[in-house]
Amino acid sequence: MKAIALDPPAGGARVAKQPPAKQARTWWLIHQWVGLKLSILMSFVLLTGTLAVFSAEMDWLMRPALRVEAGSVQGPVNWSAITRNSAAYCPACRIQSIDAPVAGLFAASVTMRRPEGGLFFLYAHPTTGVVQGEGHWVGAERVLRNMHRHLNMPVWLGVPIVSALALLLLVSFATSLIVYKKWWRGFKRPIRTRDARTGWGDFHRLAGVWSLWFLAMIIVTSLWYLVESLGGEAPLAPRATAPMVALPAPSLAERVAAGLAAAQAAEPALAIERVQFPTDRVGAFIFEGQKSALLVRPRANAVWTSAADGQALLVTDALDLSVHQRISEAADPLHFGTFGGYWTKVPWFLFGLLLTGLSVSGATLYAMRLNRSKQLKGQSGAVLARAWRGMNVWRWPALALVLTGFALLPTLFSID
Repeated sequence: MKAIALDPPAGGARVAKQPPAKQARTWWLIHQWVGLKLSILMSFVLLTGTLAVFSAEMDWLMRPALRVEAGSVQGPVNWSAITRNSAAYCPACRIQSIDAPVAGLFAASVTMRRPEGGLFFLYAHPTTGVVQGEGHWVGAERVLRNMHRHLNMPVWLGVPIVSALALLLLVSFATSLIVYKKWWRGFKRPIRTRDARTGWGDFHRLAGVWSLWFLAMIIVTSLWYLVESLGGEAPLAPRATAPMVALPAPSLAERVAAGLAAAQAAEPALAIERVQFPTDRVGAFIFEGQKSALLVRPRANAVWTSAADGQALLVTDALDLSVHQRISEAADPLHFGTFGGYWTKVPWFLFGLLLTGLSVSGATLYAMRLNRSKQLKGQSGAVLARAWRGMNVWRWPALALVLTGFALLPTLFSID
């Protein structure tokens, strides 16, 4: 088929070629479909992910033992004192790991296992090592992360379901650039408030253009989670082997101190953020933290030391990881914005709210358009009802998945 060349208008100006009206409407209908049909599930996943950015801070508010007074923390984390006091707090319990404070006003978190198998946290002052109290293993951080990641379903099932929403986000992202003409001009467009439909529409477009970069990042990391859940996970980092040794509670602090000295001698640049304790399979301490590599979890840089004699057994460096492994390590810091402290967590939270607002406003706009055609302006109940009906049969699986996440919450308390 040959294209027909149109003569330019008088004055030599060219008329931009516009897509056929039918094609433009098709793209708009696709954008509307992916934004509406599963909007209940999409909004829920976006909201829980947004709240998860500050889930540790929520636990800090709800658990007084997790707080320390400003100015009372001096120097590095006193791993030995925390170990000694935690072992004395519950001699029959096993220390699984110690995590450094999340921020300046936080205590260190000690993951403990009771003799009967249940997990709980101890919160210790990072300088003195004094145990300030304990907390249940299930808190805001655990609830929000599990809800967001796999709706409390088995990981093998829930992660693919949730991460597959990235495919809908990708379609929404692509179609938005088509249906919103000259979108790059929308960064300074004000929100008009002459009526609700105009206000919601302007908000939807303004929030959309400002959050394009963030949406793209969420799509990429979520697609990676989907790849991992379907068998594309990265190879594990090297692991040391060490025979299991008996570790009486009174000697734990000394063993940690010996391992810490060996770890610092083997890798002086390592800023330790977590200490994992020996298990029934491996008699070694693992000192994890950050070095020069960007966008990696603490586990990517580690020193393994023997629990028997304190000697360094293995040093791993994130710079030695393969490209596949580096991608895997970068996914979580990028997805939740944890790599820059509050300098990244705050904007991640705000843009997460914008994405949630985009999902809600998209469904609202659809209902308002229908209300306008039916002359039902101003009836908020009618707007919600039409959005609900507009989802058709898709509303039921979306609602069922959200309710499943809540119904399975009690199973968190039974996980060891």
